[in-house]
Amino acid sequence: MSFGRITKLPHTLAFRLTLWYTIVFILSAAIAFALFYILIVRIFDQRTDADLLTAANRLNQIYLLEGSQMLQDAALLQAQAAGEQKMFFRLFYPSGVFFASSNLSYWRDIGIDRAAVDAVLEDGLPYRYVTQPLPGQSYEARVVYMRIGNAIMLQLGYSLESESRLLMTFGRTFLMTMAVLLLIAVGVGWFMARRALSGVASVTHTAQRISGNDLDTRVPLEHRHDEIDQLAVTFNQMLDRIQLLVGGIRQMNDNIAHDLRSPITRIRGLAEVTLTGDTGIAEYSHMAASTIEECDRLLQMINTMLTISRTEAGVDHKTFQTVDLAAIVRDACGLFQPLCEDKNIELQCDAPDACLISGNEALLQRLVANLIDNAIKYTPVQGWVRVGVEHRGAYVQTRVQDSGAGILPEDCERVFERFFRGDQSRSQSGAGLGLSLALAIARAHGGEIALQSQPGTGSTFAVKIPATADSIQTP
Repeated sequence: MSFGRITKLPHTLAFRLTLWYTIVFILSAAIAFALFYILIVRIFDQRTDADLLTAANRLNQIYLLEGSQMLQDAALLQAQAAGEQKMFFRLFYPSGVFFASSNLSYWRDIGIDRAAVDAVLEDGLPYRYVTQPLPGQSYEARVVYMRIGNAIMLQLGYSLESESRLLMTFGRTFLMTMAVLLLIAVGVGWFMARRALSGVASVTHTAQRISGNDLDTRVPLEHRHDEIDQLAVTFNQMLDRIQLLVGGIRQMNDNIAHDLRSPITRIRGLAEVTLTGDTGIAEYSHMAASTIEECDRLLQMINTMLTISRTEAGVDHKTFQTVDLAAIVRDACGLFQPLCEDKNIELQCDAPDACLISGNEALLQRLVANLIDNAIKYTPVQGWVRVGVEHRGAYVQTRVQDSGAGILPEDCERVFERFFRGDQSRSQSGAGLGLSLALAIARAHGGEIALQSQPGTGSTFAVKIPATADSIQTP
């Protein structure tokens, strides 16, 4: 391969297809490895935790049935049977005073995790797992803390050395396998790209021959009924039309020449006596075809973003009409009632009187629905959501209150930002645009949304929108 062809290689479609194929293959393999790695780690953790818990429960039963001396003997025997570098135990009082342990020469750098001890003693947990590092080692230890009886704490640990080495071996094997598969992927990708583009090369060669005035040449069909065959058929059909048009132009030129020959001969014969002239006719025609590429993307997030942008830019007040916000609230509560029943959430609706405002009914329905949906989403089972609407002077106020987890104070000012999602809402579905849209709709109607929330006490969203002049209630 010449140097010129090598320099042109990165610009070829075959090279780019091979590169993309290789990248997709490597990413897919890496994702598969990561998922498999996570699965193996989880299986190891579950097995280790189960073994630790079984051993701890066995020691607890021995203590309850036979006393502390048998507990020490059984724990020591169990640690020795597993191997002093594989398992260890400590027995200590809640004050931190030790009274029994296995051989800790290998485990002396592992102390007591006071947070785990407090979780068992003060929070009432039956046991607590922690993973503690081993200084100077590339692996860790899995430790369980459990109350034995009423006055003894057990620290039982298990070395993760064998699991860590197995995972390291798995990682090295994956890297070596990927190196081999990478070469195979490049070769297969290049072969597939060249084979797929062979039809394109035929079209190119045919087009080059046509430039030499050979309109009878056609692209050979592979009869694979794929996109390349469709391209070849379309190209051949275009050549048929061009050949037909060129043939028509040639026939027209022949007819013009034949019809003009006789009178020109006569005129020339008459003019030769006095003047000699020369006449010529030239005409050239060129046709071109273009392909129109259509792109249509209908994603809900983009539509919502466009709705927010249009709403923030200003809603056409010609679409405003007198709207009963209380009726919208009642309809929305009726719509969400089945969902609340499924989630065992009590939905209370307080919208007895008509509350008239001027606005776009469809946008107001979306505002109320977003707030109610947001409240239901973050309310736990057996919680409640209260929705109410009432006159407040020159405004109509809609309140949506829930008994959910609440919002952190530092997040309250950011919940209306686009795509913002607090740590407590990461597990919920959504893109973080619902409250942004609600605020945009409220402001488009001359209103505002206020938020009151504390962690653990729920949240209250209050929407104030100016009431119509004839519905303003004076105190």
